[in-house]
Amino acid sequence: MTTGLPFDDIRHLIASMPGPDEQAEAQAKAHDAILTKPPGALGKLEMIAEFMARWQHHYPPRADRTVVAVFAGNHGVVKQGVAAYPPEVTMQMVANFQGGGAAVNQICKAYDLGLKVFELALEQPTGDITQDAALSEKDCAATIAYGMEAIAGGCDLLCVGEMGIGNTTIASALACALFGGKGADWVGIGTGVDAAGLKRKADAVDRAMAFHQGHLSDPLEVLRRVGGREFAAMAGAILAGRMQNVPVIVDGFVASAAAAVLYKADKSALDHCLFGHCSAENAHRKLLAAMGKEPLLDLGMRLGEASGAAMAAGVVKAALACHNGMATFESAGVSNKD
Repeated sequence: MTTGLPFDDIRHLIASMPGPDEQAEAQAKAHDAILTKPPGALGKLEMIAEFMARWQHHYPPRADRTVVAVFAGNHGVVKQGVAAYPPEVTMQMVANFQGGGAAVNQICKAYDLGLKVFELALEQPTGDITQDAALSEKDCAATIAYGMEAIAGGCDLLCVGEMGIGNTTIASALACALFGGKGADWVGIGTGVDAAGLKRKADAVDRAMAFHQGHLSDPLEVLRRVGGREFAAMAGAILAGRMQNVPVIVDGFVASAAAAVLYKADKSALDHCLFGHCSAENAHRKLLAAMGKEPLLDLGMRLGEASGAAMAAGVVKAALACHNGMATFESAGVSNKD
């Protein structure tokens, strides 16, 4: 893992994030107005084209080099009986991704998306958040920096997702620490725990909040104390997208919890992000509402592994194909309205 940035440097990056390119957005709006369709007829697809131009900082917007980044981590809190599967499944699923056998592989093939899988010290689970910090500041900062490498080699759209047994409990803890409430307000069935398992998840979140009480006012400190490696890496990838003018599609509940750390650090930190879908995990809709975000899709998915973000990338690609490929009224010889 690369040498990490101290939190002060990460805060500096957040404070120096570039804003939108209003000129590129205006070009997209002007072009949309002369396409062979009634104004507004493509609904959100028109908004997506304008969004992509605004945050790519150029016109026309493109999604020819889309990268789906899946970050995998393991969690000490699994010892509290919060997961339906053992932690070794994380490594087994990473092998499945690498072998092309997971759902996200098929979605990537369908939409011609590149897939990168990042293993994050799977043999060393993070600290059990009910009785210890998940990560040291050094390790957390290093993992944020590592996540920033997701766009190395270049891309024009980044999809961010994860794999990690126990990480819906971690997502619930992050949401609880950042937005308040109790464990029961934020936990769900995850990969399929029963009623007793759901109670253990809520209890684990409540105990984590009690253990770390007094240290949860700083979002980055929340991330290191009750987060995990894939969460830190996803936050880094999202931040890198902003710094390099790469729009980001955030996956489901777990990825949104990682994004929420940046949102709480700066309310504008996710302005370059689309939220791909609304997970069937109960708390995801609540978390999106807390950040004022709306999902592109709502398909009842709760798989993780960036599958919802990859599905949304197909919508983005279609939106840009329409914007860039449709004839204008003039070129098609179609009469426009007076």
